[in-house]
Amino acid sequence: MMIRAGVLDVAFDRFGDPSGRSVVLLHGFPYDPRGYDDVARLLAESGYDVVVPYLRGFGPTRFVDGGTMRSGEQAAIGHDLRELIIALELNEPIVAGYDWGGRAACVVAALWPELVSGLVSVSGYLVQDIAAAVSTPVPPHLEKRYWYQYYLHSERGRAGLAAYREEIAQTLWTDWSPTWRFGDSEFAATAPSFDNPDFVDVSVHSYRHRYGIEAGDAAYAATQELLTQQPRITVPTVVIDPTEDTVASLYGRPDHAGHFTDLIDVRQVDCGHNPPQELPGQFADAVMTLSEVVRDRESN
Repeated sequence: MMIRAGVLDVAFDRFGDPSGRSVVLLHGFPYDPRGYDDVARLLAESGYDVVVPYLRGFGPTRFVDGGTMRSGEQAAIGHDLRELIIALELNEPIVAGYDWGGRAACVVAALWPELVSGLVSVSGYLVQDIAAAVSTPVPPHLEKRYWYQYYLHSERGRAGLAAYREEIAQTLWTDWSPTWRFGDSEFAATAPSFDNPDFVDVSVHSYRHRYGIEAGDAAYAATQELLTQQPRITVPTVVIDPTEDTVASLYGRPDHAGHFTDLIDVRQVDCGHNPPQELPGQFADAVMTLSEVVRDRESN
């Protein structure tokens, strides 16, 4: 399916009952909606209306205007999700995601809470503190996790991503989820999404903007300014903390509670960076648990 939403023609999959509670499932880099196939099936079988979009730069999603900046900044992907919710006329969906998709969900939940009824976020609060990233190093054992980000800061890295997009993606899947034994067919199902003509530009900009190396799109400047304040998220939230993720840090409930004013649950799960594909049953259960909380509040 395809719909015009803001600056994008967004490709998306949709499953389940259109009259059920809507859930938007958002993938990260370098993944795509195939990672949610089992989660979407479980939710659809339980009566949910499930929307799984391709983010900007992935799969069939395309920019409407060739002159639009191929930005990968957090404000841009947040606006993309906002515009998608509005275009599809979704009634306060639950938004759920990891990596870039979790960041987009956090941005919308933080800045436009009236649009959503709840949030499921892998690794918690994903709104970037760019000022801190620019000026504050982290310990070396953490810095080394981000080699791919520093690689993309160079033109050599841009050329490398263009030439070896599948090889880089497969390396990251393996490194970030050391206990996940995905098969060739699983990776092959997602790999075509990296052939999007904007994949390299959007990805490179994302990893340069978050370190202050490249400017953002002026169209999102006001939104980015709001995000510099690290706004707390007030909608009901379930955090999923993967214990085997080698790129994201594992935080405890006290840290999460500093960012979320309505923290329903923090769930540690024994998997890597991609919980919906590694443990789809547990991811779907987190969504359904949150939905039940929201439903009970609505009925009172």
